[in-house]
Amino acid sequence: MIEFVYPWAFMLIVVPFAVTLFAPAYKERKSSIKVPYFARLVDVTGEKPQSGAVLLNRNNLQRLLIAFSWLCIVTAIAKPEMIGAPINQEKSARDLMIAVDLSGSMSVEDFTLPNVIKNSSTDEGERVNRLVAVKHVLNDFVKGREHDRLGLILFGDAPYLQAPFTDDITTWQALLNESAIGMAGQSTAFGDAIGLAISVFEQSDTQNRVLIVLTDGNDTASKVPPVEAAKVAAAHDIKIYTIAIGDPSAVGEEKVDFEVLNEIAVVTKGKSFQALNSDELLTVYAEIDKLEPQQFDSLSFRPRVSIHHYPIMLFVSIYLLALFIVNIRIRMQLTEQKAQQKAQQKPASEGVSHD
Repeated sequence: MIEFVYPWAFMLIVVPFAVTLFAPAYKERKSSIKVPYFARLVDVTGEKPQSGAVLLNRNNLQRLLIAFSWLCIVTAIAKPEMIGAPINQEKSARDLMIAVDLSGSMSVEDFTLPNVIKNSSTDEGERVNRLVAVKHVLNDFVKGREHDRLGLILFGDAPYLQAPFTDDITTWQALLNESAIGMAGQSTAFGDAIGLAISVFEQSDTQNRVLIVLTDGNDTASKVPPVEAAKVAAAHDIKIYTIAIGDPSAVGEEKVDFEVLNEIAVVTKGKSFQALNSDELLTVYAEIDKLEPQQFDSLSFRPRVSIHHYPIMLFVSIYLLALFIVNIRIRMQLTEQKAQQKAQQKPASEGVSHD
């Protein structure tokens, strides 16, 4: 399918006709040819001397070539474009931020990864610390979110944006796997992590915003209480899912404040979960997957390729072809004239006698 960017340019087609109808013919005054043997030239050619103007007319082929060449130029000015078949692209309609607690209590080895990390002498899964279990399950979770834009916040004494929103899942996983316990400090700044997520979401155009927070302790280092931060998040249409991965019987800084986590989920219309082992953690992500199915914004466009150079190439080809034909005709006429001159000179030379 072909469309023209400037279809009004075809109005220029009538310009040559308007010039022919309304503009006067070009006249040029020239002096007559003066020859000393004018009378003899008239006798030889048989032409009679005349006075007045002489109008040079083009033949039909020349008119056709000129009209077609002008059509090619006007078509190029109109800028034709080849319109391709529609192409549909699906873009994620959700930004998903994941905040991971890196406080010292994440080093407790109370998680088991069955059928994944095997010992050489037993069929039981190897016991790992909480962060390793979180990484393992998160890696499986994000593989199914390949159309979502993912972000990563790591928090301890303070929150840090490890990965801004990106659809590069491989890079996101690499940044997660490089994280280590204590690299953000030993405390838990839960409320500040929510605040950082809010500021990152504010730079996003997506309206569907989800924050998943994994922590195994109560808030001990935030400048803003977690519930107050959650109220601000709710005002910015951010839904928060909280996942408590600590031991319910723990005390002190390692104690999980389930009441606060539940209140955060209620305020932001999310949900609160508790995971005591890797199986429960995997179940939590599966439930979040159902609660937050992937959403897409469909973008459709048709590729456009300009082909305005083809009429120009056609015009140049016609011009060169006409020039070639005229050159051949001139050469043929010159050759014919030379042959006639030789034919006229030969009888005259044969009639000369030598005494």
